[in-house]
Amino acid sequence: MKCVVTGATGYIGGRLAPRLASEGHDVRCVVRTPAKMKDIPWTHQDAVEVVAGDVLDEDSMRAACEGADVLFYLVHSLSESGFAAVDRRAALITAQAAREAGVRRIVYLGGIHPDDVELSEHLASRTEVGEVFLRSGVPTAVLQAAVILGSGSASFEMLRYLTERLPVMLTPSWVHHRVQPIAIRDVLHYLVHAVDLPAEVNRTFDVGGPDVLTYLQMMEGFAEVAGLPPRTMLPVPVLTPRLSSHWVNLVTPVPRSTAVPLIDSLVHEVVAAEHDIDSYIAPPAAGLTGFRAAVDLALTRIRDGQVETRWSGANARYAPADPMPSDLLPSDPDWAGGTVYTDVRERPSAAPPEALWHVVVGIGGNRGWYSFPIGWWARGIIDRLVGGVGLRRGRRDEDSLKVGDALDWWRVEEIVDGAAGDVSASGTELDEGEYLLRLRAEMKAPGLAWLELRVAPRPGGSTYRQRAIFLPRGLAGHAYWWVIAPFHVLVFGGMERRIVAAAELADGSGPLAVRDEGFGPVAALRWRRPDRARR
Repeated sequence: MKCVVTGATGYIGGRLAPRLASEGHDVRCVVRTPAKMKDIPWTHQDAVEVVAGDVLDEDSMRAACEGADVLFYLVHSLSESGFAAVDRRAALITAQAAREAGVRRIVYLGGIHPDDVELSEHLASRTEVGEVFLRSGVPTAVLQAAVILGSGSASFEMLRYLTERLPVMLTPSWVHHRVQPIAIRDVLHYLVHAVDLPAEVNRTFDVGGPDVLTYLQMMEGFAEVAGLPPRTMLPVPVLTPRLSSHWVNLVTPVPRSTAVPLIDSLVHEVVAAEHDIDSYIAPPAAGLTGFRAAVDLALTRIRDGQVETRWSGANARYAPADPMPSDLLPSDPDWAGGTVYTDVRERPSAAPPEALWHVVVGIGGNRGWYSFPIGWWARGIIDRLVGGVGLRRGRRDEDSLKVGDALDWWRVEEIVDGAAGDVSASGTELDEGEYLLRLRAEMKAPGLAWLELRVAPRPGGSTYRQRAIFLPRGLAGHAYWWVIAPFHVLVFGGMERRIVAAAELADGSGPLAVRDEGFGPVAALRWRRPDRARR
């Protein structure tokens, strides 16, 4: 069939689309920024088409639905102010486009919820979206799930980090509510086979795993599977969901904007009222995945660096959504109204371009930013306190990046692995054989910021070029730049020196061009080639 997948850059959509293609379906991925998917191998299959579109744009959705048999709707506006109204409008636009295009089925992934109770804003919105599709005139299957367990899911990372980092935990009343979690592999099983549902089916289906547990039991079970000592739980009656979201924001990589709807959902008992889906779609051959098996599978994927997609793959709603085209890159003061602040640095290296690029593309996450870690840490904490993403998002993969990846508080906007010369895909001018990594900031700041890292070949080695760019927004933006400007010598100057030194140390070329500056031992640079570093 011809399947349209919205939200294909998100956690679920990024896993569903390649599985639909492997089942023999033609897949059209509708994304706001197609460039984000250019580095994803499965998008280059003949059966996969990536088109620009937005569920809030009527024309693009009509074009996306043209000739389609099945539409998968996997979009939510969790962190946007007034998200319920946004989701309602997007669902109405999408439903109308599907009906007019003659789409034969809509499949929507919503949330399990109890009946006859006042739902949280998050659950109520997801329920409303499902009802919009069920009344659309297009046969719709609304699959309703509770906590989804899988490597990289926001629910799993919240559970994981709360349990790992807090041997003693203050537990609010909602941790005693029952939950029916489901493994991501089982969610995908039902979604993939929903294309074969009979034409007359127009209803909701609860989907859940074989275990019903309290959130407290889930934390205790996670600790056992992960080999952690037993956790001490201290119940408190006053820790409301909103207060809990602040705690999650500080302790886990999940920002408050995402933690709020997740915890709001746990205020209710989220247990499947029926499992009628099995009358239409046979369960997986090996049966549904139990809680402990799902946790073990997720932890194994994380240890092996095989995380397909991650919750952070979707853009932060307050960040610019689209890559900046080259003619609007913040290098032209006229475009910015006369003011663009930059910090530009360049340093030659004795290391070959490949070795230097290897260090650049491995930056961030557990390896850090090669300078002033206390400063980066403090800025990350401030960002979390004001509702930003902070530094805890880390990386999807320790050694590779692709366009659209979250990298701490940055987003990979463009990456060129050794250009053939002239210009990159976005029109950026590059030297022959030059490498480029451009990151767009998603931290809370009074302006827009980019960090551009380049590696170019030169006789006897390479050249490292680094450019930080800031477009201020109003007086606060100008003040912000000048307040942090004195720290640039430590932050950006340190990065320049230590990245080059790390490449030379790993490659064994050139002198050790860095000393311990109080920002961590030089030995920390030896993570690549310790045999050469000892020489």
